[in-house]
Amino acid sequence: MSLDIKICGVKTDDAIAAALDGGASHIGFIFFPRSPRYVEPVEAGRLRQAISGRAKAVAVTVNADNAFLDRIVAAMSPDMLQLHGDESASRLQEIKARYGLPVIKALSVREHNDLDQISPYLGIADRLLFDAKPPKGSELPGGNGVSFDWQVLSGLDASIDYMLSGGLNAGNIGEALKATVPGGIDISSGVETAPGIKDVGLIEEFFRAVRAAKRADAA
Repeated sequence: MSLDIKICGVKTDDAIAAALDGGASHIGFIFFPRSPRYVEPVEAGRLRQAISGRAKAVAVTVNADNAFLDRIVAAMSPDMLQLHGDESASRLQEIKARYGLPVIKALSVREHNDLDQISPYLGIADRLLFDAKPPKGSELPGGNGVSFDWQVLSGLDASIDYMLSGGLNAGNIGEALKATVPGGIDISSGVETAPGIKDVGLIEEFFRAVRAAKRADAA
């Protein structure tokens, strides 16, 4: 089972080192000021130096305008952009043309009808990311530590490349991978001791759980 693993919302050198040592393929930096995982673009540029050649650095934004995206791209030179807001397919096209970078489009899912929103992005987004809809009252579009019914994805066209996100942790990743066939997984709050505080031990535990799930799948 080939599986990309993205550790998202990192802010420290220790968290990046643990993610890389575990085998992360992607590391995400959050550029949403209301998030406890927010990092300034210049600091992200410093942190991402350790990533070069080992994983892809992903800039995660929420309905960002061009001025903010310009700052992010200039300061950290991301390998990919992730759009986690209400960005339309035409906005994706505009962003891809402006920066020449691959784009992940995050979509919020709760029930099967939510998959209807996929169609406009096919052929435009380089990858989709399915995250749980935020709980009522949350200001964060992601990183809320809640999951959705993974069976919703059971009828998804096998040609659609997506990452699974939303409430994943070491305790449920095996079950999640039995229920779905994602090309990648994305975790943030599941390796934290508090919102925005990544824990090296939890990161290591998560990678052990992923390896165990892979062994079980191979068996």
